[in-house]
Amino acid sequence: MSAPATTRTDLVAGSSGAPGDPVLEVEDLHVSYGDDDIVRGVSFTIGRGEIVALVGESGSGKSTTAAAILHLLPQYASVRAKTISLAGTELQGASEPELRARRGVVMAYVPQDPAGSLDPVHRIRQQVGEVLRVHKLVPRAEQPAQVTAALREAGIAEPERIGAAYPHELSGGLQQRALIAQAFAGGPELIVADEPTSALDVTVQKEVLDNLASAVAERRVAVLLITHDLAMASERADRVLVLRDGRIIEQGTAAQVLGNPREEYTRSLVAATPAAIADALRAKQARLDVIERPDGAARPDAERPGERPAPLLRVTDLVKTFRSGAKTGPRRIHAVDHVSFDIAAGSTLAIVGESGSGKTTTARIISHLERPDAGSVRLNDSEITGLRGAPLRQLRRRIQYVHQNPRSALNPRLTVAEAIGEPLRAFKIGSAREQRERVRELLDRVALPSNVFDRSSGQLSGGQAQRVGIARALALEPEVLVLDEAVSALDVSVQERILTLLEQLRDDLGLTYVFVSHDLSVVARIASDVLVMRSGKIVEAGTALAVLDSPQHEYTQRLLQAVPGFSADRVRGVPARGGMRSTP
Repeated sequence: MSAPATTRTDLVAGSSGAPGDPVLEVEDLHVSYGDDDIVRGVSFTIGRGEIVALVGESGSGKSTTAAAILHLLPQYASVRAKTISLAGTELQGASEPELRARRGVVMAYVPQDPAGSLDPVHRIRQQVGEVLRVHKLVPRAEQPAQVTAALREAGIAEPERIGAAYPHELSGGLQQRALIAQAFAGGPELIVADEPTSALDVTVQKEVLDNLASAVAERRVAVLLITHDLAMASERADRVLVLRDGRIIEQGTAAQVLGNPREEYTRSLVAATPAAIADALRAKQARLDVIERPDGAARPDAERPGERPAPLLRVTDLVKTFRSGAKTGPRRIHAVDHVSFDIAAGSTLAIVGESGSGKTTTARIISHLERPDAGSVRLNDSEITGLRGAPLRQLRRRIQYVHQNPRSALNPRLTVAEAIGEPLRAFKIGSAREQRERVRELLDRVALPSNVFDRSSGQLSGGQAQRVGIARALALEPEVLVLDEAVSALDVSVQERILTLLEQLRDDLGLTYVFVSHDLSVVARIASDVLVMRSGKIVEAGTALAVLDSPQHEYTQRLLQAVPGFSADRVRGVPARGGMRSTP
C-alpha cells in the first residue's frame, strides 16, 4: 500500500535549520537478539551538513545500529532507547505508515549488499523512480529526467542505458551505484550509507564521494557513513565513532581519532589498515632483493623476471558479449574483447579496472561460470573451455570461485557449518565426523568464532558472510582460487588476517590466485602481476612493481591518482620490473 502523499515541509520540522543543527539524535540505544546484546548504550548526534563515520570490526554492531535507527530490524530484535529523533520528530513508537511516509524523503538507506537489495523483476529506472512516484515529489512527466539526474549524480556515465537494464545485467559496482541513486532521488535529510563504496572502483568511489560531499554542502544533508575503509573515513568524515562489542569506545574529529587514537583497539585498527601503495611496493621490492641474493639459497619466485615457471593457466583471445536493452533498441556490449594472458603456478594475478571493465566476466569465464563466445582457457595445457558432465564436475575441485556478494552465494536455509561442508558432502570427502572437523578448521583459518557454526547466513554480518564464502572455497583444496572482490566487505583487521592467510596458503600449498579488486593498496600487497582492463580490453599488464610504480597508460595513472591520499604518497625510488606476458 502506498504511503499518503506528504510534502517535505510536513515531514521535516527543522528543514530550515542552520548548518550544524541536529538532524539525528540517538541516546542510549540498545539492541538485542534474545540473550545476545548487539548494541549497548550507543549515543551520538549528526548535524546538518555533517558526515559522521561509524567504524569498527565486523560484528561490532555498526549495521545493526543503522538498521535500528531506520526501523529495519527483524521483529525478533529487541530495541530500546531514550530517544531516536530525526529532524525533530521522535521515531520510537512511530507506526509503519508514518515511517513509510519518511523513508526516501526524510531518511534514505544505502545497503551494503546490492544484489540482495534490488528487485530482480524491475528495471533500474523503475526502482530509482519509486520514491518520486510514491511520494509524488515531482509531476509524472518530469520523473524520467529526475531519475536520469540521480543516476548521473551517483557516477553512472550512461544513465539512460543503465536505467533500462535489469539488476542482473549490471556489474556489482553498477548495482551499488543504482542504490546510491535511489538514496539521492528523494533528496532526503539523512542518508545512512552502509559500506556504500565497498563495491566501487577507486575512480567511481571518488566521484560518488565528491557528489555526496556536494550534497552535504549544498543541501545540508546529514550522513551516517558505515565503513571499514579508514583512509576514506579520514579523508571524508567530519567526525569518527569507533564501535567495539556494541559500544562507542572513542569518538572525535577524524584527525583526532585516526591520527592520534587514544584507545588500543583504535590503534590496532589503524595499524591493520592496508599499507599505502608506496609502502606495499617497497616491501615487495625488499622481498625480491632477498630472493635474488647471490648465495643461491632462495627459491625461484613468480615475481622474479627470467625465472617464471610454465603457465598454469593460459587464456587466449577471449571474447564475450551481452545483449542489453535500451529505448533505442537492443545493443551488444563487448564485456571481454580479445583478451589474452598467462598465469604462472603459485602466482597472484590481480585484475583491476573500473566497474564494467570486464574484469569479473573474465574471472567467471576462467572459473567456467560463463562460456565465452570465442577464445580458449587451458589449465596445465589442457583445454577446459568446453567441458561438460563429469570432466566439468572434476574441474570444480581444481578451480573455486569466491563471489563478490556472499549473501547471494550462500543458501539461506543452510547453517554456516552446512554451507562450508556442502562441497565435502557433494564429493563424498571424509566421514561426517571428519567433515565437521574440517569445517571447524576452516572457520579457524578465516578468523570466524566457533559460535557461528550453527547460524544461518542471514544472522551474519557482511564481513562474516564473506569469510564463510572464502572458507567454503578452500574446502576442496583447489589449485586455483578466483577471488572476486573477496576482501572488499571486510574491516581492516579481518582483511589483514585474510590477506595474510591467503599469502600463507599460496606459499604453503602452491595455490594460484586470480584476484579481482578495485583496492590498489591491497593489490600492491598481494599481487605478483597486474592486468588493467578498460571496456573489455587489456590496456596495461606486467608485474605489480612495474604497473603500480611506473604506469605507462593514462588510464592506469588515473586509477592510481584516485586512490585516497595517493597524491601525498607517490611511489618513488622503486625500480620497475617486467615479467608478465600479455597480448592486449
